[in-house]
Amino acid sequence: MEEVITGYLFYEIAAILVLAAAIGFLGLLARQPLIVSFIAVGILVGPSVLDIARSDQHIDLLAELGIAVLLFLVGLKLDLKLVRTLGPVALTTGLGQVLFTSVIGFLLGLALGLDATTSFYVAVALTFSSTIIIVKLLSDKKEIDALHGRIALGFLIVQDLVVVIAMIALSAAGVGAGQETGLADIALVFLSGAALLGSVALFVLYAANPLVERLARAPELLVCFAIGWAALLAAVSHYLGFGKELGGLLAGVSLASTPFREAIAARLASLRDFLLLFFFVALGAGLDLGLLGDNLIPALVLAFFVLIGNPLIVLVIMGLMGYRKRTGFLAGLTVAQISEFSLIFIAVGVQLGHVVPEALGLVTLVGLITISLSTYMITYSHRLYAICEPFLGLFERRRPYREAEAEAQSGAGGQADVLIFGLGRFGGAIAQNLTEAGHRVLGVDFNPASVRYWRETGLPARYGDVTDPELVGHLPLSGVKWVVSAVPDHDTGLTHMDPRLAMMAALRDAGYQGRVALTAHREEDAKRLEAEGADLVLLPFRDAADQAVDLLLGETAVRVPDRPLPEPEGQREFAE
Repeated sequence: MEEVITGYLFYEIAAILVLAAAIGFLGLLARQPLIVSFIAVGILVGPSVLDIARSDQHIDLLAELGIAVLLFLVGLKLDLKLVRTLGPVALTTGLGQVLFTSVIGFLLGLALGLDATTSFYVAVALTFSSTIIIVKLLSDKKEIDALHGRIALGFLIVQDLVVVIAMIALSAAGVGAGQETGLADIALVFLSGAALLGSVALFVLYAANPLVERLARAPELLVCFAIGWAALLAAVSHYLGFGKELGGLLAGVSLASTPFREAIAARLASLRDFLLLFFFVALGAGLDLGLLGDNLIPALVLAFFVLIGNPLIVLVIMGLMGYRKRTGFLAGLTVAQISEFSLIFIAVGVQLGHVVPEALGLVTLVGLITISLSTYMITYSHRLYAICEPFLGLFERRRPYREAEAEAQSGAGGQADVLIFGLGRFGGAIAQNLTEAGHRVLGVDFNPASVRYWRETGLPARYGDVTDPELVGHLPLSGVKWVVSAVPDHDTGLTHMDPRLAMMAALRDAGYQGRVALTAHREEDAKRLEAEGADLVLLPFRDAADQAVDLLLGETAVRVPDRPLPEPEGQREFAE
């Protein structure tokens, strides 16, 4: 069987994917994130166990594309205006955690017998926490909008900035690595870097918004462009000697200021996870189980520091800043693991020859331990707090003034009474009338022309696909009394499913407790939607006919709109 699988590349990839699905399912039952399962798959298919993964060149190619897409998505979150919007707690706690973890991790590395360079790499790797895992766990617990959840998101933004700096530093270190460089070579490096940054800056200023807005009319093309753009800049950056990682980051940053970044990120999330499977397969296949055993004691020491030391660092800083011990404890638990970036960072160091492969095995083992245990720590955080609460009084000021201030701000401004999906003729008219009646309305539409039109008229509007559960989960649902779907019942998104049912499922998953109104054009659809749990089903043609009869019979006063019904250029309500 082994000879059959390894004799044909397709059989080999198929076997890896089947194993990944099986191990991922077992990991799901154990409430483990996919990163742990994927690394386990890599070890299983590697030479130490089944010895299936032999097409190193093809697997490495997919792994490199996965890293480029991953770093593209990191850059996509780094809007150039972002640093100014970070609160003092996010900056102070995030930078403080990075600083203290780096210093203490470096000293621990030296104490464990590592050389200074390896200790530095390991210390920096310990500062990164997994954005994917934290956001997923907090979203599942419906705590992404809680105070500690928002602070945790601030940590992630700061850590993403550190990732950018670290990757740029590694790219610079990789230029000319292994060969003598003179002044002319150094000057050429600076000129190449300046040309690359200048080209990206010109793209951001003059081409990003109009180009992406045009591409957003065809979501499949938008996805294709995003992948191609990330691969192009990664290839250009690698050709110039800066490494594919920097190019992927710059590609994401170049699109971060566009209003479509959330839609791009949501659509590429699944592709990122798929391609990262091959990175972890390549990583696991290259690990020697004997070396992992030799690194067990150092890995346990470093893992204990990450699991206990990182949360304590956050707890101390937040306590000094005036937050309650509960908030500091819950926020601190989110940094009790290292991330996929830790492994990528060490892997790049191995490629550059700065550290030996054993260091990658050490950090991988730390990752397996911390990711596995921290998942349960975050999942059962409230029970864990109840156990530790008697010992945490030291980490709270006598008067935690900032906590009350933050809680007051959390409920002020930015909320909506009604959330409307679909800003076409029907949905737009509803939004306009509700706004004129004094209600706070937030509109979401898949058509960029509609979003731009409504923003210009002063209505808060977002670009997004109603069938995307990640989009629904990140909307400000607290305080919303009605969610209205005015989306046509034809296929609108990549999933080609009924958008109304997809929206209702996403709302349930997000913990929405308000009422839902859906739009239908046929009586049978209305009955089906009511059976699915809709509180109100709007039938535009029937409702309009009923109102027309009332107007004709004089039973309803004629209402002349203050302004024309919305009809943004390029908008279509129904399929042609």
